Amino acid sequence: MSALMAAMAAGDEHAVSEVLRGLARHLNCLNEDNKATRKRALELIKRETIDKGLSSSVLQEVFSVLLKPLLKCLSDPMERCRETAITMITEFIRSVPKPEESLLYLMPCLAQRLGEKEILEPAEELRLSAVEMLTLTVEVCGKHLAPYLTEMINILQRTIVDPFPDVRRESCKCTINFAKCMPEHFHLQAESLVKPLMQTISHQHSRVRVSVIEATGAVIQHGTGKNVDDVLSHLAQRLFDDSPQVRKAVTSVVGDWLLHMRDRYSYFHKLIPLLLSGITDEISEIRLLAADLWKQVGTQWEKENEDEIKDKMNFLLTPPPFYPPGVERPGLGCRELVVRNLGKLVPAITHDITDWLVPTRVRTSQLLSVLLLHAEDYSTQHLQPLLATLRQACTDTERDVVSNCLAAAKLLGTFVPPVVFLKLLLDHVRTPSFSSHPWAPLMVLTAVLGGCSKALLKPHLEQIANTLTQPDVCQEYQQVVYLEQLLACVDVLLRQCESDHRSVSLQLLQVLVTVQSLSTEPHLSEKVRKQLVDAILSLYRQHMGQLLDWLSASVNTWSSYSPQRLQLHIIVIQSGPVIGEFVSQLMPLLCSCLQSDRDLEMRMSIFTMLAKLLLDASNTLDSKGHFRDESETFLCDVLLPNLVWRAGRTAAAVRTSALSCLLALLHGGSITPGQVHPHIQYEKLSPQVLSALEEDSQMGRLLACRSLSAILRLIGTSLHPEALNKIYPVLLKRLDDSSEEVRSVALQALGLWLSSLTKDYNPELFAPHLQLLFQQLLLHLDDPDSSVQDQVLEILKKGSSVHPALLKREAEAVRNKQRSPLYCDQLLQHISSIPTETTARI
Repeated sequence: MSALMAAMAAGDEHAVSEVLRGLARHLNCLNEDNKATRKRALELIKRETIDKGLSSSVLQEVFSVLLKPLLKCLSDPMERCRETAITMITEFIRSVPKPEESLLYLMPCLAQRLGEKEILEPAEELRLSAVEMLTLTVEVCGKHLAPYLTEMINILQRTIVDPFPDVRRESCKCTINFAKCMPEHFHLQAESLVKPLMQTISHQHSRVRVSVIEATGAVIQHGTGKNVDDVLSHLAQRLFDDSPQVRKAVTSVVGDWLLHMRDRYSYFHKLIPLLLSGITDEISEIRLLAADLWKQVGTQWEKENEDEIKDKMNFLLTPPPFYPPGVERPGLGCRELVVRNLGKLVPAITHDITDWLVPTRVRTSQLLSVLLLHAEDYSTQHLQPLLATLRQACTDTERDVVSNCLAAAKLLGTFVPPVVFLKLLLDHVRTPSFSSHPWAPLMVLTAVLGGCSKALLKPHLEQIANTLTQPDVCQEYQQVVYLEQLLACVDVLLRQCESDHRSVSLQLLQVLVTVQSLSTEPHLSEKVRKQLVDAILSLYRQHMGQLLDWLSASVNTWSSYSPQRLQLHIIVIQSGPVIGEFVSQLMPLLCSCLQSDRDLEMRMSIFTMLAKLLLDASNTLDSKGHFRDESETFLCDVLLPNLVWRAGRTAAAVRTSALSCLLALLHGGSITPGQVHPHIQYEKLSPQVLSALEEDSQMGRLLACRSLSAILRLIGTSLHPEALNKIYPVLLKRLDDSSEEVRSVALQALGLWLSSLTKDYNPELFAPHLQLLFQQLLLHLDDPDSSVQDQVLEILKKGSSVHPALLKREAEAVRNKQRSPLYCDQLLQHISSIPTETTARI
């Protein structure tokens, strides 16, 4: 055997000598000035060595001779020569059995070419080939590189920030291999690579960023562990990277640190958020990877701390009651890791959830839900800062942030006892911390209540409802967002009560009434109607007395700006026929707020509301016939005082609204003729109505005319002639009104006046009155408006039955003056057709 080996060795020596003899001339040509000669010499050397398929032992000897000339060629001015030299050295290192023997000359040369402040190799493709050669050297030489640690670090510091992206990627690969092959030496200078890696971690190419993140993982993993803080912020930013591969790399690296880094226990509170953020990534592959790594971390921690958590492992394996459905409960180790670090994580969450970057706030809000799912009831220990954080987050303009935080708040409601969270939440609902966003505490309260179990919340429903009905809560703010949150809170309470809401139905009804009264948005009122649609009348019937007492308590302080006025409007309009059952309780409230010395605008709006109700009195105020009993009091104590003339436009508007209410009262059938007659007869009502015919407001005059018509229609035939004779002169004045509508209604009223004349009205005795009436009406037969002429003619025909002779005389006088001859002829013809006995009787 030894003889055979000796023979082989002798054969190798002969082969080496033959190869070197053949290379002697080519090696001399490497020193020539001619570029082509040097290039051809290198190609021939390559052909005689690398390409010839020599044995590894022969190549080892040849490489030892060729190494220095080849390294010298790395500085050749000709790029092609440098490329061939790098290729040959790389192939020799890959092929020879002892490549470490070349390190003595190779490493200083590479350090000179690549590791100086100014990189000497100008061609980026050759720099890439040189770094690839260095990577190969690390792979084949391994621990033999220990003496050249400084050179390696210097080279990597420069190539990691190389302008060529592929060089950066290859440098990161080389860094990873170098760290793994000699960790016992690498940690001495690993810190030097952190800065260049962090300079490259935001490179525009995603593949470069991935390589840098992986290299950072190896540097920290095999380093001293002192630079974790220097890289965490950069890695956290990469969690928002647009490239899924970059985010996946961060997840893998952080998971590996949590599993294998020597000093990982010191950095749990900083690394856990990074890994848990991956659980909410939009890419399912990353979510699954993060969840798997996190599960491994939890399981490993359980094994390492088995003695410490033995009791919990035996007794805390069943999920708590009311655990969120469809959610897999994290393992004990994972939960314990979060619980033990939550005190450090909450301040960080509070800080980042107000970051100026939207992606940071969104990712932080997602992380909060994950943490609370792990913390479970331990979150009670940090409830105050957590609620403050949620209130702050609910003011965010980004919808995703708000929705994620509301999901987190719902988890708090699941795990924290109501007696604890209500003590903190209700105080902030009453006195919001953010005056510009008063709805934030309500928003958090709604979400927390939505997560709480019905059985646990039931004893506290009344306390919550009483808080919502406080004036500072339900009447202080009119922003749409605030009212929407108030409605959402009521909706949650109704769902939590299910069908048994008797204990809080009054309070919730008060809140819903208030929301409708304050809202200017139709969709809010529609939401309330949907919530009450099935039980609105029964609820009002059950609580109307209490609602009216609630309003009456403050009626003396009402003004046009008071929400109570709007609440009254909602209650009486929405309750329909139910309000008719409580007229005796409603009337004192109306009398109080409609006194003539109260706020003008408030009275005007209430009169307008009452006018709508009185037009349909049988289905509202008089549904049970009770208002009819109170209508005379309403007329005397409320309407008449408000019809008295007072200076000012607002006062005129109040009189107009009171007239509309009077007209509705007379038309709606909720007052009887017997109740109206005394007030006309004793001149209580008629003076105010007649004076209203002189109002500056066209609407006021129109309503006064219509009210007078309604009175005549109702009790005209029972009026005393003297009372009747005071009415027609004022109506005659309205025939010259600027408004055509007022003129038309005045004519209709005059027709009703004539119809009201009975046998008690003596035509001969009151002939002067009739003469004045006929003369004025005949004048308007000449009106430019033909419709007025026709209407006047019809009224005169009706008047002809009262005193034909007088009307005939007046009509002939007008015709003789050649005024309206056509209409006069028609009138005279009508008078002549009246039976003689009728004329004789008159």
